[in-house]
Amino acid sequence: MTTSPTLPKSRQRLILAVLLSSSLLIWLDNTILSTAFETLADPLRGLGATPAQLQWATGSYTLVFATLMFTAGALGDRFGHRTVLATGMAVFGGSSIAAAYASDAGQLIAARAAMGVGSALIMPAAMAILMWTFTGPARATAIGISSASAGVGIAAGPLLAGVLLGHYWWGSIFLVNIPVVAVALIGIAVLVPNFRSPTPRPLDPTGLLLSISGLATLAYGLIRAGQVATWSRTDVWAPIIGGLALLTAFVLIELRTRQPSFDPRLLAQRMFGGGNAALGLLLFAMTAAGFYSAFYLQGARGFSPLQAGLASSPAALGVIIGGPLGIRLVHRWSLRPVTTTALTVAGLAMGSFGFFGLHTPLIWNEIVLAVQGLSIGMVIGPVTAALMNTLALERAGAGSAVTNTVRQTGSVLGIAVGGTIMSIAYRRGIDAALHDLPGPIQDTARISAEQARHAATAIDRPALADAADDAFIHAMHVGTVWTMLIALGAAAVLWIALRPTRKSVMPEPVLEPAAP
Repeated sequence: MTTSPTLPKSRQRLILAVLLSSSLLIWLDNTILSTAFETLADPLRGLGATPAQLQWATGSYTLVFATLMFTAGALGDRFGHRTVLATGMAVFGGSSIAAAYASDAGQLIAARAAMGVGSALIMPAAMAILMWTFTGPARATAIGISSASAGVGIAAGPLLAGVLLGHYWWGSIFLVNIPVVAVALIGIAVLVPNFRSPTPRPLDPTGLLLSISGLATLAYGLIRAGQVATWSRTDVWAPIIGGLALLTAFVLIELRTRQPSFDPRLLAQRMFGGGNAALGLLLFAMTAAGFYSAFYLQGARGFSPLQAGLASSPAALGVIIGGPLGIRLVHRWSLRPVTTTALTVAGLAMGSFGFFGLHTPLIWNEIVLAVQGLSIGMVIGPVTAALMNTLALERAGAGSAVTNTVRQTGSVLGIAVGGTIMSIAYRRGIDAALHDLPGPIQDTARISAEQARHAATAIDRPALADAADDAFIHAMHVGTVWTMLIALGAAAVLWIALRPTRKSVMPEPVLEPAAP
């Protein structure tokens, strides 16, 4: 990368505002959909989506995001990062309209995949433009502000969704993106120079095809297991094995490529590879926990979308506070004890949902979510800074691609596995209450607790709705145990990865300049 041009400070601030709107849009979208799960699952107010379809509505977005992101960086080097950013925003806006007016779950899943394409183009282009626009301490400040915008998006998403769902139809949660996209596109055209690398990276179509087909096939097998409530069928284990084979082929091909878009060699470094594995497992646990949490508050507890958004806000606020707090604690006590302790606490907080029921006082939910969010915030920021500091500057772009891809892959698998475990446990829990019901009602009730409640209302059988609630709570408890074990496993991996050596590198306080 050549020396970036010096821009007036006023223009730098305006460019940063444009980039923040792009980042905020992505993080809002990451959290806004989960608040609408209960509505989308309702046959009357939504699309009557099954748990598997909701898994794909989230997973298709994250899957495309994960696998296209490292290729999008190479596109920016070749065609200019402003061009790629504007294209990503246009794709995101157009697919948001398609999602809003989807008439069935299949159309929603396709639109969400297209939104993932837009996000994958936006994220690396926005970071590259930030790196070109700012230098020295101003760059650290800009990175810190950008990181804080992620927390704002996470916090605002459920609340905004709650307000919109309380007054409008479910498609409004996607249409809210359009004004932001329009303003951002104007800002990109007027303010942002078309930075590009003088030595563009080669495109990697083979790697892109293998990674997206491998991850999609693996996710299909995992989600299919939840639909059929067994792991032994051919249409379950064959896609899982096929997906793993395709991903293995992807890694082998990238190892043989001179300039790979995704460099697996970086993962061979103990700190970088182990730290990314821990973060991937953490994202796995977080998305799995978030999947059943959305149904717990609105479905089982009967909260409105706005009430559920408010009830979930302590987790997001905890993440916002935990980032800078974690970095300050690392400066005092070092990275390993602070982050592994925080990750252990996060895992135990996730596990505590195993004690929650239909009548648990709400204050316990708020306390646990606040502790969980604070702990997660204390892990992600410091560990990410430490991992990037282990790489030479010329490897920073490749390292960022690996880190983001591993995280998004963890999210895809978390949705697939977490939702499947919950579906299987729910079906086993509801079966005992269905013996005296007609066959069609049994089939409907086995799909999900939402479908069972709707069927109970239709045939005036309150006992069926009660049984569905009990079966869901049982499924949530089963999922909670697995989620906790994954998070605790991540803490163990992180403890090993951060074992001190002579060349240990501590993270720089990249967030501190942004603190008010």
